Amino acid sequence: MVQPETVAADTAAREHGRWWREGIVYQIYPRSFLDTNGDGIGDLRGIINKLDYLQALGITIVWLNPIYASPNDDNGYDISDYESIMAEFGTMADFEELLHGLHERGIRLIMDLVVNHSSDEHAWFVESRRSRDNPHRDFYIWRDGVDTPAGEQPPNNWRSFFSGSTWEKDAATGQYYLHLFSRKQPDLNWEHPPVREAVYDMMNRWFDMGIDGFRMDVINLLSKVPGLPSVPDTPPGELAWGGRYFVNGPRLHEFLQEMHQRTLAGRDVMTVGECVAVDVAEGRKLVGQDRGELDMIFQMEHMDLDSGPLGKWDIKQPWSRAELKSILGRWIQGLHGDGWNSQFWTNHDQPRTVSRFGNDSPEWREKSALALAALPLTLPGTPYIYQGDEIGMTNVAFPIEDYRDLETLNWYREEVARGRDPAALMPAIHFKSRDNARTPMQWDDSAQAGFTSGTPWLRINPDYAQINVAEAMARPGSVWHGFRELIELRKANPGLAYAELTWLWPEHEALVVFRSRHQQQNWLIALNLHNEPQTLPTELPPVELWLWSNEPLPSGPVQSLAPWQALVGQLPTASAG
Repeated sequence: MVQPETVAADTAAREHGRWWREGIVYQIYPRSFLDTNGDGIGDLRGIINKLDYLQALGITIVWLNPIYASPNDDNGYDISDYESIMAEFGTMADFEELLHGLHERGIRLIMDLVVNHSSDEHAWFVESRRSRDNPHRDFYIWRDGVDTPAGEQPPNNWRSFFSGSTWEKDAATGQYYLHLFSRKQPDLNWEHPPVREAVYDMMNRWFDMGIDGFRMDVINLLSKVPGLPSVPDTPPGELAWGGRYFVNGPRLHEFLQEMHQRTLAGRDVMTVGECVAVDVAEGRKLVGQDRGELDMIFQMEHMDLDSGPLGKWDIKQPWSRAELKSILGRWIQGLHGDGWNSQFWTNHDQPRTVSRFGNDSPEWREKSALALAALPLTLPGTPYIYQGDEIGMTNVAFPIEDYRDLETLNWYREEVARGRDPAALMPAIHFKSRDNARTPMQWDDSAQAGFTSGTPWLRINPDYAQINVAEAMARPGSVWHGFRELIELRKANPGLAYAELTWLWPEHEALVVFRSRHQQQNWLIALNLHNEPQTLPTELPPVELWLWSNEPLPSGPVQSLAPWQALVGQLPTASAG
């Protein structure tokens, strides 16, 4: 039985931020969405031209990857001006038209906030590197090198997310600056109050323009441990993962609470923090309702399901469905009634869902794409859909010269320099490169998939003639129509966002089956995430009404599931137990 105080707390939660708690987020990677001027790069007018498409799909929130001025070392995540639009994307007038068009259709807009670092071409850094006594010097993190018998070494031995050292020596001043990512992405110094003031002023100006929130890039890296110590027990000159000194640092919560007070309090907006290497306990602090920090967390623990002990590029197959259930359950239970989670399979930093966790063969691509889609669209939290997943877009297998992703190319060069066979590296790149998700959107079967009349910035996936929006929308039963049906189901059953879960057969390595309960509503979700049919350990509980399936709806007791079969049903109230 649900306790009255639980119901009261949940009602209060729904009154605060109901639109984002019950929303459906669609992530747009502008560079790859739609090009309208023939330069091969997606633009804001391309998004404007597809607003009716988003509305038809049922989207209620758009997350827009960075559109700010940038030299594009990391495709817009290296920002040179936080309040100007990248010329390749359009103008501020285009942005205002986009915002108005979304709002006219009842769709909210959240922007990417990238304030752990800027571009080295940002005016702040240009000034910072002029001299050691420049007024902007402390906007960034500068240190002297370390003298050793082998010569000068960087200030510490931290390893960058994008390979190599986190330090770059600046010839003009003789000091090193910190960059957790690319050398062209120097870290901002959040210990310096003028940095925080400048960021808050910028955020408030965007809110005053009418945007509905921010997705905050690697937001839990803002605070670094004082002294920036080296990782111990590492041979001199060797690099080491220094996350213990810059992930969830000592002043992180202080900074986020200050940000909330200065920019978010009193506004009907949404904040979602991308957080790396975070556990449930820390996540609950970041999004606890009474803490005044973030609204929602975008954590990625399940993104390591197919990573071996050496990390992302160490491919582990098969991935474990039991481990998936354990991770999902831990986060759902850990945040229930207090914090809020996002539910997703992919984004601009991850490979395509159906190629990674499903089966992208012609036989199983559509069924597995929909079976996978059914999970985030029925779990508690807010579901996220990445552009192209709604038609089951797949990974690519390009030669190395056709890749553009900085992370991929850096890793490839580093491994080749270590003596590894270049050909042996390609399977991991084909499977895990971020460019898998960044190939241009496949709108139709015309030249360049209808994305551009010019030469695309990144090659089109060769399968566009078979997999494209026009074909999928025209064909009943396609992945696109299945996504739209699942979105309609989610909207018709808003209690799914707040539900408590009970796993059936949590250790099963093919089945993902659970009961979902919110107040007097009860659902059953049954998924076979495997290429083989599965006999159920016991018959599924009887349902009151089957709501959706990627197979014909059952007409009697369910004792087995076909490969990649997905079922969503409504249980009688008494089944809550």
